[in-house]
Amino acid sequence: MKIWEWTERLFEGINAIHILISVGIIVLFLLLSKVFSRWGISMLNRWLRASDSAAVWTDAFRKPLRLFFTLLGVYLGIKYLLPAAWESAVRLDRIFRSVIIILLGWGTYIVSSQSSVLLVGIGKKLSMNDTGMLIPFLTKVLRFIVVIVTIGLVGSEWGFSVNGLVAGMGLGSLAIALAAKDTLGNILGGIVIIIEKPFSKGDWILTPTVEGVVEDITFRSTQIRTFADAVITVPNSQMADQPITNWSKMGKRRITFTLGVALDSDRDRLSAAITRIKQLLMENEHIDQDTILVYFTDFNEQNLGIFFYFFTKTTVWAEYLEVRQLVNLEILQILEEEGIKLAYPVQRIFFENSSSAEQRVRA
Repeated sequence: MKIWEWTERLFEGINAIHILISVGIIVLFLLLSKVFSRWGISMLNRWLRASDSAAVWTDAFRKPLRLFFTLLGVYLGIKYLLPAAWESAVRLDRIFRSVIIILLGWGTYIVSSQSSVLLVGIGKKLSMNDTGMLIPFLTKVLRFIVVIVTIGLVGSEWGFSVNGLVAGMGLGSLAIALAAKDTLGNILGGIVIIIEKPFSKGDWILTPTVEGVVEDITFRSTQIRTFADAVITVPNSQMADQPITNWSKMGKRRITFTLGVALDSDRDRLSAAITRIKQLLMENEHIDQDTILVYFTDFNEQNLGIFFYFFTKTTVWAEYLEVRQLVNLEILQILEEEGIKLAYPVQRIFFENSSSAEQRVRA
């Protein structure tokens, strides 16, 4: 069909009145698009019944809804202007349906981007209070799904096979999984850390490879700041496969050691010193009173051992060290007052006179 024949067929039966009515429809919808969009938003609020997520949905669909009514006016105007039997009217319907799908996808994409109300609510229902890392990941997954579904629906509207797209995505996912095995392992390790929650940001942890304070957790790795003020990045797959000691989860902090005193210490003074030290710990407000053990337990070659086992109420390392220092100084004071000396390395040598040795030889 030649171009002039197509044009003649297109404008066949169209007069000035039809054009004015078509333009009037378009202008009317342009002027009333705000009114229509407000009505649609109010209907959406009524349908959601003013729930916590109502504000998220209404804000997300405000612009797409207003654009929909504008495009609806353009569609109705062109639809009225074109001859009913014109074969391209079918394509116009497809364009309009595709636009509706895109607008719905746009609004849903915005909702998935605003990951505060919906995903936090899901996290609370699943008893996952620490969702600072989970929410961004779920947001990206939802946005990706929305984009893929929107493209698939628009493609199916124009006759493209969605099955081929799904099959292609499956093969592509398999190839990506094989190529990025380590990355996927780290992501799965991050999911395990989120679900089991062995530690959180700010916790002091100890693993066979690193010790420090957790500074950041992502789905690929965990950043730990050591006590040397260096940051170590550990892959999540490695973190999930090794034992983790979380010192920050302690309710109290243990102090245990054996103190060596001189071998020639007086028995009564040693017993008095032990009694006073135990009483000192029982009266200290910074010491947990559930378990306090102070006993003379060991006879060693160079000292007598006094065993200490008790806990501080604080788990903060600096405060723990301060309490331990004060306790040590008070123990030293008690030992000095009781005349008990601390043991130090000694070596004793015994000399035997020659007459005793000769007598043993003759015998």
